[in-house]
Amino acid sequence: MFAKDIGIDLGTANVLIHVKGKGIVLNEPSVVAIDRNTKKVLAVGEEARQMVGRTPGNIVAIRPLKDGVIADFDITEAMLKYFINSLNVKGFLSKPRILICCPTNITSVEQKAIREAAEKSGGKKIYLEEEPKVAAIGAGMDIFQPSGNMVVDIGGGTTDVAVLSMGDIVTSESIKIAGDVFDNDILQYIKKEYKLLIGERTAENIKMTIGTVFPDGRKEEMDIRGRDMVTGLPRTITIHSEEIEKALRESVSVIVQAAKNVLEKTPPELSADIIDRGVIITGGGALLHGMDHLLMEELKVPVFVAEAPMDCVAIGTGIMLDNIDKITRR
Repeated sequence: MFAKDIGIDLGTANVLIHVKGKGIVLNEPSVVAIDRNTKKVLAVGEEARQMVGRTPGNIVAIRPLKDGVIADFDITEAMLKYFINSLNVKGFLSKPRILICCPTNITSVEQKAIREAAEKSGGKKIYLEEEPKVAAIGAGMDIFQPSGNMVVDIGGGTTDVAVLSMGDIVTSESIKIAGDVFDNDILQYIKKEYKLLIGERTAENIKMTIGTVFPDGRKEEMDIRGRDMVTGLPRTITIHSEEIEKALRESVSVIVQAAKNVLEKTPPELSADIIDRGVIITGGGALLHGMDHLLMEELKVPVFVAEAPMDCVAIGTGIMLDNIDKITRR
């Protein structure tokens, strides 16, 4: 009868929705396929992702979020509406309260866009929370105590690094280097070294299958297919883990530097806590082979990967929904 509260992890790569009392009920890619001529939405989520790079001219598969913020307002709204309607969370007369996560350094205009998209897709009251904070809660950290917790959230569009204490962010940094940039690095490397054109999905597959960011961390190889830039014909090549490490080295070093910058700005008492507790990595980038070892070596503190890194933000929204009155009182 009554509407259920929902938490949304509005990610560049995936949208996860947590319904109060039910847990995570939706995990779909943030992709929408539309007909260019009629502007009609043809598919959303996984079905649309299958179409990326494989559609005829009049159908286009769009990712409406870029770098953690809304790049295409109307399509984001259509996507949210589609997901929320498919969950059947609206009550007979009431609308759900929605908690949405956003990167730490987005502008007030971008915040307004997220808020409006959620309102138009059927939310009654919209709450915005910063992603690293929610990810830390979802990873099981008790951030409401007066002690330092550090989280590195590597998503699809942004990497958020934050030190939290007393339920809020003390120092943070958000950079637009994350999973999408890694895919592009791999794509460009293969184009340059092998004169072979591959698609985004192939690049992502390489990253997940044989990718590593730690030198000598993995010794695997994989056959990939693409289009030869010289002859224009399909060709197969074999690629090794060491090459992927080389391709990703520059982007990963920016993430390491961001983590160092945040630690440098952290008050000494909290730094001491982080040495004891370590750093937790969340987000899809946490699954990249060797990321924890690399950060441990560079930051000289223990680094752990969260239990279900992809779901941390969504789990965190669920915990925050249970305490939503605390948030509203602040």
